[in-house]
Amino acid sequence: MKFEQIRDNISECLSLIEDAKLKAGRSDKVTLIGATKTQSKELIEYIDANGLLTDVGENRVQELVEKFEFGKNLKWHLIGQLQTNKVKYIIDKTALIHSLDRQSLADEIDKQALKHNLIADCLIEVNMGNEISKGGIEIENIYRLLEYVEQKKNIRLRGLMTVMPNLQDKIALKKLYADFNKLYREFAGKASARHKIDVLSCGMTNDYQMAIEYGGATMVRLGRVLFGERNYNLGDR
Repeated sequence: MKFEQIRDNISECLSLIEDAKLKAGRSDKVTLIGATKTQSKELIEYIDANGLLTDVGENRVQELVEKFEFGKNLKWHLIGQLQTNKVKYIIDKTALIHSLDRQSLADEIDKQALKHNLIADCLIEVNMGNEISKGGIEIENIYRLLEYVEQKKNIRLRGLMTVMPNLQDKIALKKLYADFNKLYREFAGKASARHKIDVLSCGMTNDYQMAIEYGGATMVRLGRVLFGERNYNLGDR
């Protein structure tokens, strides 16, 4: 896809985000995260140089590390599953880790953040559809993980993240988003004051407007609708 088309796609999505906010009677900010999995370093440079996005997200640690220097003015998000042995590579590069879902990962994030003398902002990832194929903690275990993270002085929780099931039943999906929003509000009331619970990360190409209108999303993670199909044959990887 040509870069000029990507510019137009970003502009259109930003407009549709505002439309969804209007429908929901919202005036707060919704951040568009460009999910750049398999996209080129040249695209990152183009986005950065032209100020098209403020935030980009990578699913894989290796890609984030490789592309980081090409988007120095961008805020980088780790939006995919994170292995404990790879935390050290991205701890000082990410504005936000979206996929904290277990105690062992909290241990490693806290350890690496302490080494770098920083506070790591994280979201707890929730498996709203109880799908075996997806990451995220089960709903019933969220507060157990919250209590555990409260002991980690170098982690600051910012909210919750989920990847919703790919449901054809829109009514059922709307209900899931409403349930996620309710869970988020309850979670915000139980987290201690040292955290800053202000992020609800949900919504992708197929359902981001619904996520904003019914789920209260404050961050949406869009890839295909912005950049086209993923490019698995990049010459620069």
